[in-house]
Amino acid sequence: MSRAEEPSRRTVLAAAVAAAVAGGAGPAAADSPADPVPPGEAVAPTVDNRAWTTFTDWRGGTADGTRAVAGHRPGIVIAAPAGAIDYTDPHTGRTARWEYATWTSPVHRLRVPATEAIASWNAHTPDGTWLQIELEGTYSDGAATPWYVLGRWAAGDQDIRRTSVDDQSDGRSSVWTDTFAIDDPATGLRLTAYRLRLTLYRTPGTGITPMVWRAGAMGSDVPDRFTVPASTPGLAQELTVPRYSQETHVGQYPEYDNGGEAWCSPTSSQMIVEYWGSRLTPEQLAWVDPAFADPQVCHAARFCFDYQYEGCGNWPFNAAYAATFEDMQGVVTRLGSLTDLETLIAAGIPAITSQSFLKEELTGAGYGTAGHLMTVIGFTADGDVIANDPNSSSNDAVRRVYKRREWENIWLRTKRYNATGKVVSGTGGICYLYFPACPTPRQRAALAAVGVL
Repeated sequence: MSRAEEPSRRTVLAAAVAAAVAGGAGPAAADSPADPVPPGEAVAPTVDNRAWTTFTDWRGGTADGTRAVAGHRPGIVIAAPAGAIDYTDPHTGRTARWEYATWTSPVHRLRVPATEAIASWNAHTPDGTWLQIELEGTYSDGAATPWYVLGRWAAGDQDIRRTSVDDQSDGRSSVWTDTFAIDDPATGLRLTAYRLRLTLYRTPGTGITPMVWRAGAMGSDVPDRFTVPASTPGLAQELTVPRYSQETHVGQYPEYDNGGEAWCSPTSSQMIVEYWGSRLTPEQLAWVDPAFADPQVCHAARFCFDYQYEGCGNWPFNAAYAATFEDMQGVVTRLGSLTDLETLIAAGIPAITSQSFLKEELTGAGYGTAGHLMTVIGFTADGDVIANDPNSSSNDAVRRVYKRREWENIWLRTKRYNATGKVVSGTGGICYLYFPACPTPRQRAALAAVGVL
């Protein structure tokens, strides 16, 4: 969890929001009632997901030194390097020589012209390898964006430090850690198409290679809103998901985002990873102080950590971490309602949601936050949300029940008032979804229903 009401890195995205509502409704607007969406009324789509995952997908791109491979999980690998570069790691100062090869996706035309885009990738990077993912887009006026770096990533941290890249902008759009964003959506400018470029790196002269199984992006144009329509409860079900508290790790490994106090994202990720049956080995956990309980949470924090952001809350880095476990996939998307979450829960798929709120906006939480991740594991008979909230005093205290109406509003809104009355951003339904590489038909149907497959 971000410490209560501290400025979040994502609050920079609220600048346009503040301009849009200047002179508008005051804080009372956040508490105004919202009527349910009338049955059968069409809701305009706000999210577009596209992922490259199949052998046909990988053969459809433009390869320079990469090749597509078939099998259980099709992907791309280095075939013959296209060249070599010297990369100086900004976080260690070390310069090393790397061979590289690239794959560039076909252009994807967004069904929803977007104000934001967030990439996701699932890959294996053995020692001596890493990868970079970039996005180049087309604006609604026909102009092109630069190639933006959305991440330099490795599963480990022995070769490079995984990192986002700051200070990327062309004056019309910018990259904020893990999010491409139109600088001023009020102008009507949108991202209408994009392509992704993957660059795979390896130690020169070796036969090792990264392998990328999934790459894609979620584009979205969620309307500015302090409140959202109320949904109608439709499911009473609870999944059995491991419970871990971030608070039991306060002070541990402060080099990773100040220790457990800020580990809501990796703690939530580890809960879901273990829900699907994946476990870390004693050898993988050998670096953790044996006096620390739940060493797997420390491990998740270390291997989700973004050295530029200096935090564990990089959304795609968490999804990529989950996908390092055998036969797992991870994506970042936006959902449109609690009904979407009910669809997933009914198929046995829990979700990690991102929300921000004042203490009084979420009954029973006992805190306010500028940004916090929780794991939704089910719904009560009354439709209230059952969540594993890592901001709890102990593992036993992690399971919480939160009021449905309060929850959906703090999760789905795009703007809110902080404790000083300033307009700041909300996450607009962001969530992480982790699921098997080969979903069951029921799981596949649920994922497709929420726009992921």
